[in-house]
Amino acid sequence: MKLKFVILIACCALGAGLFLSKGAIAQEEGGGGGGRRGGFPQPGPEKQVTITAIPGVISADAKWTLVWQGPDNADGLVGMKDGSVLFAQEQPSTIRRIDEHDKVTVWATDTHGTGALGIDKKGRVIGVERTCSDPGGHPDQCHENAEVIAITPKGHTTIAKEYNGKPFWRMGELVCDSKGGEYVSDDNGTYYVNKDGKVSLVADKSVRTNGMMLSRDEKTLVVTNGKTLVAWDINADGTTTNQHDFATLHGGNGDGMALDNNGNYYVSTGDPGFQVFSEKGDYLGTIPLPRATSSIAFAGKDKKVLYGKGAGMKNPDGTEYRTEGGARNNAKAIYRIDMIAQGFTGRPK
Repeated sequence: MKLKFVILIACCALGAGLFLSKGAIAQEEGGGGGGRRGGFPQPGPEKQVTITAIPGVISADAKWTLVWQGPDNADGLVGMKDGSVLFAQEQPSTIRRIDEHDKVTVWATDTHGTGALGIDKKGRVIGVERTCSDPGGHPDQCHENAEVIAITPKGHTTIAKEYNGKPFWRMGELVCDSKGGEYVSDDNGTYYVNKDGKVSLVADKSVRTNGMMLSRDEKTLVVTNGKTLVAWDINADGTTTNQHDFATLHGGNGDGMALDNNGNYYVSTGDPGFQVFSEKGDYLGTIPLPRATSSIAFAGKDKKVLYGKGAGMKNPDGTEYRTEGGARNNAKAIYRIDMIAQGFTGRPK
């Protein structure tokens, strides 16, 4: 297994400059928003981290293990019933699976730039598309609107594609409820899609949702909004009311989220790591990752393994993977760590 893993990483690193995906080529040629060439900072190097114990959450002797890395992005981690993890790769339009033995395989292709994943009450994998709207490419030339889709290895079906006649554009995050609906976000707002595909507004773009999670009883929706967490009360039909501040982050900006069986929220916050908050919004501590964080999920046996994604990767010789000529470095690495806490067992996410 270790030999196969080393060979895989070597192939990824050596081939990155010669066999970039269409998405990666667009990133290099586009050079950034507004048509700029270059201007993308390289990810910070992997660093040594020390875990501080958080009672009931993680022990001080816990260690991160690298399970995957690659040059073509990773996002939207979600745990499967069998203990494996799925992650989406927006630019190559691929979903990959990491099994309980750290074996990585392609689970689905041609996902139209899906960048976040969830699993609904029927067990379907749900994704939100980002199509060709990547700011690192040529979004001005993108003529494919984003959709909320149900994905299988053989294809996908559309669940929702607009709100009040206005198409979705660049979609960010989602979480599925037990009613058969999904909370989703795009550049213009945050929405609820009910089991019949009807879309209602949760918040306009004044709330910059970049991660979202439901409470255990699904009576509260919590989303990231820069340096804060914002919450709503959820009505019986899944619509929301009573927007209010839930918590303030201790450094960094909020991104992906996870939930444990005690109702604690885990929030990706870039360089600081994964910040943990109680179900009442009290700060409990931070779990640092060797790289800047953006996605997180519980999986593994009994959902007692935490998977975290960070920015950047290493070459086979141990040096940091770097791009040239101002091209964006979209490399990512996924780690796992054993937990005291158990991921919430009432829903996949």
